[in-house]
Amino acid sequence: MPRTPTQRWVETSLTLPRGHAYDPWEHAERLGIEVVVRRLRTANGRYFPEYGQILISDRLRVGRQRLVLAHEVGHAALLHHDDRPKHERQADQFAAQNLICPDELAGLYEWCTDESKIVAELGVTTALFRAYVLGQAA
Repeated sequence: MPRTPTQRWVETSLTLPRGHAYDPWEHAERLGIEVVVRRLRTANGRYFPEYGQILISDRLRVGRQRLVLAHEVGHAALLHHDDRPKHERQADQFAAQNLICPDELAGLYEWCTDESKIVAELGVTTALFRAYVLGQAA
């Protein structure tokens, strides 16, 4: 019986650390997805389910590659086969859930409530931070 996207996400995510310790390259490997860093013309990253491959732009700095890869791993883990807006939101929430550790965030809130400073400390984008917050509210 095929696994649901949620089951696949849970199976591949349970033992992975979250926050700064999260490694999307390791996560992709656990999913059996090959990651290739190369020149891309129109995107920062792209998941190709038919090839079991994620392409990441070599023009991005390493920190940004990590964020883009976390998003693309979300597409793979959630078994997306297209980039409709709903899937993009889900991939952002997936990435945010892995890139942001609730304990790290709670610690930051103890000394700061400024969103831009929190985003910088977490090493994520504002969009991913907001996806995380929306995911927690749901």
